[in-house]
Amino acid sequence: MQSMVFTIEEINRDPGLLPNVTLGFWIYDSCIELQRSLEGTLWVLSGRRVPILNYRCQSNQSLVAVIGESGSTRSIVMARLLGLYHYPQVSYLSTSPFLSDRIQFPSFFRTVPSDDFQSQGLAQLVMHFGWTWVGFLAQDNDYGQQGVQLVMKELVKAGACVAFSETISTRLPNKNALHIVRLIKNSTANAIVAFSSISDLVPVMDEVVRQNVTGKVWIASEGWSTAFFLDKNQYTEFFTGTIGFAVHRREIPGMKQFLSNLHPSRSPGDIFIRRFWEKAFGCWWKEQEAHLTRWDNSTKVCSGAEEPGNLQSFYGAETDSRVTYNIYNAVYAIVHALQGLRTCRKEAGPFLHRTCANIDDFHPWQLLHYVKNIRFQNKIDEELFFDGNGDPPARYEIVNWQRSPEGAIRHVTVGSYDSSAPPEQSLVVNASAILWHGASSQIPLSACSPSCPPGYRKVVMEGKPICCFQCVLCPLGEVSNQTESTECWKCPPDQWPNSRQDQCVPKTMEFLSYEEPLGITLAGTSIGFSMVPVALVGLFIFHRNTPIIKANNRNLSYLLLLTLSLCFLCSLTFIGYPSPEHCLFRQAAFGISFSLCVSCVLAKTIMVVIAFSATKPNSNFKRWVRPQMTYVVISVSTIIQFLVCVSWFLLFPPFLEYNTHTQPGKIIVECNEGSPIAFWCMLGYLGLLATISFIVAFLARKLPDSFNEAKFITFSMLAFLSVWISFIPAYLSTHGKYMVAMEIFAILSSSFALLACIFFPKCYIILVRPELNSKESLMGRKRDHGKKVYGI
Repeated sequence: MQSMVFTIEEINRDPGLLPNVTLGFWIYDSCIELQRSLEGTLWVLSGRRVPILNYRCQSNQSLVAVIGESGSTRSIVMARLLGLYHYPQVSYLSTSPFLSDRIQFPSFFRTVPSDDFQSQGLAQLVMHFGWTWVGFLAQDNDYGQQGVQLVMKELVKAGACVAFSETISTRLPNKNALHIVRLIKNSTANAIVAFSSISDLVPVMDEVVRQNVTGKVWIASEGWSTAFFLDKNQYTEFFTGTIGFAVHRREIPGMKQFLSNLHPSRSPGDIFIRRFWEKAFGCWWKEQEAHLTRWDNSTKVCSGAEEPGNLQSFYGAETDSRVTYNIYNAVYAIVHALQGLRTCRKEAGPFLHRTCANIDDFHPWQLLHYVKNIRFQNKIDEELFFDGNGDPPARYEIVNWQRSPEGAIRHVTVGSYDSSAPPEQSLVVNASAILWHGASSQIPLSACSPSCPPGYRKVVMEGKPICCFQCVLCPLGEVSNQTESTECWKCPPDQWPNSRQDQCVPKTMEFLSYEEPLGITLAGTSIGFSMVPVALVGLFIFHRNTPIIKANNRNLSYLLLLTLSLCFLCSLTFIGYPSPEHCLFRQAAFGISFSLCVSCVLAKTIMVVIAFSATKPNSNFKRWVRPQMTYVVISVSTIIQFLVCVSWFLLFPPFLEYNTHTQPGKIIVECNEGSPIAFWCMLGYLGLLATISFIVAFLARKLPDSFNEAKFITFSMLAFLSVWISFIPAYLSTHGKYMVAMEIFAILSSSFALLACIFFPKCYIILVRPELNSKESLMGRKRDHGKKVYGI
C-alpha cells in the first residue's frame, strides 16, 4: 500500500507526466474476504458507503482504475463487476490463468505473470533435476487448483508421474494438515510441489515440524517462496533446500528513503502507518482503536520516538520488494494510459470518426483502449506492456532456501525463468549455488524406481504408473546406451554388444588362422607329417633293389608316398583367411589328392588279387599282370573325382561367406561350399573307393605269402573309413574354425593311417630287421610248399 502512495506522489511531482492533473487514491481493505472485496468494488464504483447500482455519485472526482486484488479468487469477483462497466483493473498478485480469458474479463490486467507461465516453468524446473515421482499440494481456490493442474499436466507430458495430490482445505481449522503430512511422510516421493499462499500453508509446515518429516524437497510457487515469517529457526531443519519461483524483484529508486521517513505523527489518520510502525519496531499503540486487534503479543508500547532510520534496515530485511515493484508498475501502467489519452491529437484519435477522449471527462472504456496498448520503459529501464490476454512478460527468479550463519533461512537467487526467451534458454539454473537439505550440493532423488543404467530397459509394472518400473537386461544382441531407456535396439549385422550391453562394438572375425595355437599346431603337424612320406621315398629309393621293395611294386609305392605327402599338405589350404581363391582350391585339392591316394591303394589291392590268381593253371588273369593295368586303375579313378569337382565348380562354386548368425558376437569367415550335395558326392566317392579297396583287401588277406601286403591294406582302409565315418557327425555338429579344424584332423589322421599301416612294417624290416629283407627269407616258406611266389 505504501508503494502505491509513493508511486502516486512521485508521478504527481513529475512535470512530464500528466501536467495539471493530480492523482488521488482510495484504499479499501478487503480483509481477504470475498464479500468485502465485492462490497469495496461497489463502493468505489458508486462513491457511497451504501452502493447505488449503476450510479456514480462523486461530484468532482473521477474513478480512473482499480489496483488490486492480491488473491485470484477475489480478483475474479471484482473483475466480473468491473468488466461490466469497462473499468480497467490491474492486479499486482493475482496469477490465476482463468483471468486471462478476455471474454469473461475484458478489462482485467496484471503486472504479475499468469500461472500458465509459472506452471510451465515449475514443470521444467522439476524435470531439470530429474524428479519423476512428485507429490502435489494445492490450496482449495482458483490459484492453487488451477496452478497444480497445469504443473501436473506439463509434468505428465514430460514423462513424470503423480505420487499423490492433496488439497489444503481452507474450510477446516487445521487445513487438513494432519492427513497431508502423514501422506507425505509415508510416500516414497521426495519432491513436493506446493501451490498455495503462505497463510494456508503454515499449518501444514507446523505439522511437518511436529511429525519430524525431513529429507523432502519442497518446490514452492511464488505464493510462498519468499515468505519472510518462515525464516524462524524452528523451520530451518525441515525446509532448507526448498526451491521455487519468485516474482521478479527490482529495487524501486527512492522507496527505502520514503519508508524511512514515515511517521504516524505526519499522518495521524492513517491507520496503516500505525500498523507498519508496530511491525517495524515490535511495539503497540496504547491508544489504538478498539476495533483494531494487536499485531502480535508485544508488550512494548510505541512512543513515536523510535528512530526512523531503523526502518531502512527493516525494509531490507523483511519487506518483499517483489510485490511492491508490481504495484509500482501497475500505477505507472494506468498513468501511461492516461498520458496517451491526454496527448491524443485531434482527428487522429482511435475512436469513432477519429475522435479523442477528453482527459477531464472520459468514459472508462476509452481509457481501457489505451491500457491495452501501453508499452513503456519504467525508471528502472524495464519495458512493460500487456499481451492480448492482459498479461505482462513472464519473468521469475528461482530462489533456494539456505541456512544463514545465524541459523535462520535466507532466500538465495540461483536462477531465472523468462518465457520470452527461446525454449532452450528460458530456464537458467546455477546448480553450483544450490544447497539442498543438510547443506548438500548433491541433487536429491525422487523416483518411484531407481534409474535403469545403460544396457537395461524399463518394463512398466502392471497396475502402476509408468514411472514405476523394473530394469530388465537387454536381450542378447541388443543394446541401450542411455539411462531410463524404454527399449533396446539391435546392433548392425557386423557389430555386437559389449559386456555391459551399452554400445555396439565390431564383431570378432573368426577363422582358423596361423597366428592362433590351434592353427599353428595343425599347420606344423601337416608340414611335419608331409616330410615323412618324402623321407620314405628316399629310403625306398636307397633300398630299391632289396627284395621287399621289389616285391611291393616300388614305382607304385613311390607314387603312393608322394600322394600321401600331398594329402598332408592339402590341409594347409584350410588354414588362414579363406579368400575366394582358397574356397575354390581347397576342396578340389583335398578331393583330387585323396582320390589319387586311395586309387593307388586300390590299384595295389587289385594287383595283389590278380597276381595270386594268375598263379593258377590256365588262369585268364595272367594277361592282366602288367604295370599298365595299375596306371589305368589310378587314372580312371582319379579322373572320375576330377570330373565331379569340375562339375561342382562350374555349377555351384564355393564362395567366401561372412556368417553373422551362427555364433553370437562373432563373424565367422568361412567358405560356403555352394552345393552341399556336390561336397558329399565328392566325399562319398572317396568312401566308395576306400570301401572297394577294403573289401578286395579283406578278401585277399589270407593269400599265402611270407609278406602278403593285403592284410596291411585291410587295416589301413579300415582305419581310413573309421576316420571319415566318425568325421561326418562331428563335422555337422561344429561351426566356424572348429569345423575346419575337424576336417583337417580327419585329413591328417586318415593320411597317417594309410602311411602307418602300409609302409611302417616295410620300414621296420628295412631298418630294424634287415636279415628278413632277403629273397630266401621272403620265399623260404613258399619254397617248402613248392609254390612259386610272384613279386607285387
